[in-house]
Amino acid sequence: MDINKILTLIFGAIFINNFIFSRFLGLCPFFGVSKKIDSAIGMGFAATFVLVMSTAVIFPVNYYILVPLHLDKFLQIIVFIFVIAAFVQLVELALKKLIPTLYHMLGIYLPLITTNCAILGTAFIVVGEKYTFLESIIFALSAGMGFTLALIMMAGVRERLIRAKVPKAFKDLPIAFISAALMSLAMFGFIGIVK
Repeated sequence: MDINKILTLIFGAIFINNFIFSRFLGLCPFFGVSKKIDSAIGMGFAATFVLVMSTAVIFPVNYYILVPLHLDKFLQIIVFIFVIAAFVQLVELALKKLIPTLYHMLGIYLPLITTNCAILGTAFIVVGEKYTFLESIIFALSAGMGFTLALIMMAGVRERLIRAKVPKAFKDLPIAFISAALMSLAMFGFIGIVK
């Protein structure tokens, strides 16, 4: 595989086609968990783990079972969500056992990874772009890193906004939406670097 293609895939997934700032996928955990950097990092790593592991399973299931049996048009969504849900359950059990404070910080947003459109979107992007297995894993890992970066950036901004003098009408989510829009505009500055 060409190193330029790999670097383009990585840079594109993290910065140019970032799920939060460019594709607008996964906004529920983005706004829900980005109040503190600790919870943002935890959610980012959990989502990245689920992205990579589910992509590693979805790729062979799709290309070696669903496509040859001509079931990809009918069962793709169901199978993809089933695989993602299995890995989310694994992450949830591991966090509950190993890091209970993070488990409680993430709260309802941890099981919501199952229906996180960024993770399901990754599966459909990998299939739609006809990436190889290695390209799929690299894309999933890079997309997870981009998702984590977006969460951490937003958490840093929101931690500072708590101490800022914000008009009452803009407190909490309204100023978070404005901040996210400005960060999204800044990320669009990367467009054009990679063709």
